[in-house]
Amino acid sequence: MHPGEKRKFGRTDLEITAFGFGTAPLGNIFREIDEVTSQEMFARAWEAGVRFFDTAPMYGHGLAELRTSHALRWKNRDDFVLASKVGRLLRPARRDTINFAPWTNAAPFTMHFDYSYDGTMRAFEDSLQRLGLERMDMCFIHDIDVFTRGSEQPDVFEQAMDGAWRALERLRSEKVVKAIGVGVNEWQVCHKALLRHDFDCFLLAGRYTLLEQEALDAFLPLCEARGAAVVVGGGFNSGILATGAKDGAKYNYAPAPREIMEKVAKIEAVCAAHGVPLAAAALQFVVAHPAVPSFMAGTRTIEQLDQNLAWFSHAIPADFWADLKKKGLLREDAPVPV
Repeated sequence: MHPGEKRKFGRTDLEITAFGFGTAPLGNIFREIDEVTSQEMFARAWEAGVRFFDTAPMYGHGLAELRTSHALRWKNRDDFVLASKVGRLLRPARRDTINFAPWTNAAPFTMHFDYSYDGTMRAFEDSLQRLGLERMDMCFIHDIDVFTRGSEQPDVFEQAMDGAWRALERLRSEKVVKAIGVGVNEWQVCHKALLRHDFDCFLLAGRYTLLEQEALDAFLPLCEARGAAVVVGGGFNSGILATGAKDGAKYNYAPAPREIMEKVAKIEAVCAAHGVPLAAAALQFVVAHPAVPSFMAGTRTIEQLDQNLAWFSHAIPADFWADLKKKGLLREDAPVPV
């Protein structure tokens, strides 16, 4: 599969590349990435044919949007698709007063959740200012999930389904943005949002992968029926589907439990028998579903980006997928690459 392969984005008139470039690491999460490396990564992705870029105010307190602006501002605006998010407002502050964790040397703004109508409109305009562009093509309501908001999640979800939804629906109706959606860590939240409102798209982190296919039960079929597109991020389940079942492997940002390690080890055995890198299977599996036009990859080095691009292009024989299903390691109803 070629990273620059163009795919229709659900029911919208957008076309995006099958491989997307995620900018969370470029917000300097956990450790700093210098400006030269940041811009080299954008250039390398562009050279490989990638034309779909995702960012957010959260990433580095605005730093990722600023870096995205620097990389894309002189490109022909019709040559790429850009997504950002709402749900947080940024306010300028002295660096020594800001708790940046988990970001390092981020932009000098504090972050404040705001899913109101007015807050969403303000966040949208602020993002365009940081991006230095006349439009973003799609906009996601960010982090209204249990993973991020804990016990507050039910109230936060209702706020977003009222205020943020009304703001984005207006922007869509006025053709300011082409696609509106929700970006979260749980397919259940996406499903509930789609049952509530007429969303075009979702950015789902880690919940439809080679390890997890529960989203096939209700959410992905509803997306197909409604023409809603799903971009999958976190296709490695935060690490283990890239590293394999080795000591220290991460699953959902924590040490992988025994049952996950055992299942990944069995998948690795099938990979070895067919000469398929585990990570290549993980990346290509997610975009085989008809509702999933793109995988969003975030990398922190040129080497990681090049490796992901190579995995995405690695030829995988059809009998590999059949073998996974035969051994009960992949759901029978899971679409696989042709």
